[in-house]
Formats: sequence, structure tokens, C-alpha cells
Amino acid sequence: MAGVYRYECTSPRGFIQQLAVAYVSNGYYFYVVGLVPEGKRPELVDAKLIQRYGIDQSKWSRARRKRRGQASVQYLRLGRRFVLLATHGEHTFFEQEGDRVRDVRRVPLKLFGYAVGCSGGRVQVRIERELFHSIRAHLLELAPHRSCRALSDELRRLDFEPYGPVRRQLVQLVRSINRVRRAAGYDRVPLDVLPVRRRIVRALAPHQSDRALQPSGGAPGFQYDQVDGLGGATDGQQR
Repeated sequence: MAGVYRYECTSPRGFIQQLAVAYVSNGYYFYVVGLVPEGKRPELVDAKLIQRYGIDQSKWSRARRKRRGQASVQYLRLGRRFVLLATHGEHTFFEQEGDRVRDVRRVPLKLFGYAVGCSGGRVQVRIERELFHSIRAHLLELAPHRSCRALSDELRRLDFEPYGPVRRQLVQLVRSINRVRRAAGYDRVPLDVLPVRRRIVRALAPHQSDRALQPSGGAPGFQYDQVDGLGGATDGQQR
């Protein structure tokens, strides 16, 4: 059954799209981030986790679980980085993962330069704060020393998808750059260098049945990110 379930992402862009648009927006608020160690085959970890939490479920099975007050779990992986996500309800996921579980509404999920959170029922995807501050410091340093074209090229190379909060961060960045340039007597960088529309991509790789491996016994063979690596608080989880 595990081989039928599609979970492997095509790119960081596809990972964030699937995470935010398909899962968090549909109530998958609780998460654990993990890493497959070097030397361990990711497919073995995939099969083990999918079997352990009964993840390979049809949409009808998930609907029945929801009516019974039971949670559903989803799994995503790109390279060696993976995320387990769960909805409200009863599930062995919460028992097994314990204090490692975070709530995206309290602790944004940080991966691939993005921070995915949820507030007031709305999913929010932004550039991760520390990364954004580093980008801003770098570009403000260049602002009075580079041409408008060179700075525009730097902004285009950032290549973040313009989710609403991301777009606002980038607009704020361009305005800060232009304040520095105006004080130095230089022309402004136009806002139209920023992307306006988010590109919809194929988030999940096509299924390849010959890659499906049966889970083997023994230790789980994976490790979890430290809490600090998730950039979040350590308060209790709401379920």
C-alpha cells in the first residue's frame, strides 16, 4: 500500500506549495520535521513511517476518521528532509512523537528559506526571518554602490514565490533600498522587478512502483530536527 501514496516532492517550491496549499490550509496543523541520515536509504524510512502511521489512506477513509474524531497524517519528503503532518484528533502519531510535535499556528515550520505559519485560519508563507534580515543587510550595503540594473538582477535572483507575505517582504525591501539610493542621489529600483504571480508547479513526483520498498524491522533509522532548528517556542502542543 505504501507504494501507492505519493509523498516525494519535485523541488523546494513544490514542497512548500504542497505543504501550505494542500495540507496546512486543510487543517494539518501539527508537524514533526526530520532528517534521513547520510548512508540510510530514504525509501526505507518512507515505507517505515507510512506503515507506522497508516498514512496511505483514501480521501474517503480520512473523511470517516474525521467524523469519528480521529486524526489523519500526511508525509512529505524532499531529498533527506521530511515532514509528518497531522490534523486534530486521536492518533498514535501524537503518542509516538510526543514533545517533538509542533503546532504550525504557534511555531512556524521553517524549511528551504520559507516559514509556513497559520493565523486566524489563514495560511501564511513568508521568507524565514533570519534569512530575510541577512538578505536585507546585504542589499542595503550594495544599494549606494551598484547600478539600478545590478540591484534589479540581485532581486530577481532571490527567486522566492510571491505568496502574499513574501510579496510584502520584498516590497518593503525595495523601498528600503530606494531610501538609501535617494539619500545618495541615485535613481530608484522599480517595484516591477518583483514577481507578481505565484507559479503553480507539479508538487509531487510521479509514482514509480519499482521504488516501493517494504519496511524492514529494526531501529527507525531517522533523526529529528532539534527544536532550535525549527526556530520555535517550546510551549505545549494544542490538539
